[in-house]
Amino acid sequence: MASVAAWLPFARAAAIGWVPIANNPLPAPPIPKERVRRDDEKLYINVSGRRFETWRNTLEKYPDTLLGSNEKDFFYDEDNKEYFFDRDPDLFRHVLNFYRTGKLHYPKHECLTSYDEELAFFGITPDVIGDCCYEDYRDRKRENAERLLEDRISENGDDKLAALGSIRERMWRAFENPHTGTSALVFYYVTGFFIAVSVMANVIETVPCGRRVASNRHLSCGERYKIVFFCLDTACVMIFTAEYLLRLFAAPDRCKFMRSVMSVIDVVAILPYYIGLGITDNDDVSGAFVTLRVFRVFRIFKFSRHSQGLRILGYTLKSCASELGFLVFSLAMAIIIFATVMFYAEKNMDSTTFTSIPAAFWYTIVTMTTLG
Repeated sequence: MASVAAWLPFARAAAIGWVPIANNPLPAPPIPKERVRRDDEKLYINVSGRRFETWRNTLEKYPDTLLGSNEKDFFYDEDNKEYFFDRDPDLFRHVLNFYRTGKLHYPKHECLTSYDEELAFFGITPDVIGDCCYEDYRDRKRENAERLLEDRISENGDDKLAALGSIRERMWRAFENPHTGTSALVFYYVTGFFIAVSVMANVIETVPCGRRVASNRHLSCGERYKIVFFCLDTACVMIFTAEYLLRLFAAPDRCKFMRSVMSVIDVVAILPYYIGLGITDNDDVSGAFVTLRVFRVFRIFKFSRHSQGLRILGYTLKSCASELGFLVFSLAMAIIIFATVMFYAEKNMDSTTFTSIPAAFWYTIVTMTTLG
């Protein structure tokens, strides 16, 4: 009633013609507690003595997990009116933040095994780890698996097998984490330098460097300095081939490595060179494989091995594959619809360039993506 009484002078002033100081409406009358309808309920969660508070709706957003399902009732303490879990309270903070924000983060300072055990206990899969933390989680997971493999090999008692496994394990660790040693860091920068040289050479060899005297047409730098660019390409391909073979030797699972995206990029980047060596000077034969030189541009994707940001971008695109697929499908439908409209609108014109619906695709794509 005090809040209503505070507005009474303003109401009287408005009644006799005074200008009110505030334009806000009068506050709503108080509602008795018994008439309040509770749509949500605050829950208390005790994790090894540390108490957390959250709303029931926050947990029920993920019904496939322990806290989001009715299974949490097995941990309910009737005396204290709270849920009790004998788990790690420091790690549970990250679990509860997942329910609140929908994003799961990986704490770098925590033990990986303990973190996985907490996720498994609460029914949360590591696949939902955010893109900002997934790279660190994957690296720690791989290092842990390699360390366990090394311990298992050492326990077998086979010195030769242990030595071979130790060499492969150190090589693979050096490839995947170049900052482990000086030699790995040198190899990391050398391969990155040759990737940049190869990409730049692929661009520069198409630049005009004069004209032919006989045909009076432009002569590209790749044609004028053919030997120089061939030697440069050979040096780059030798480095890339050696890197691929060393990675294949050191890979813990060679079949899985050969099927990986980066392995396919490595093969596609060097394959045109070796095919070109086996092609004769016959124009009919070389013309069939001349387009393979286009695949050399895939060497630029090798930079993703040297950039954590590019790898995070790849994981982001992978996690949004369904949304991107729907976007591409929507664009394709719009292109087909507008191209059909343009074709039938210009069909009877003599000088039309829209001779078919596919011929109108280019105009539609350019209009939608630029002029829009």
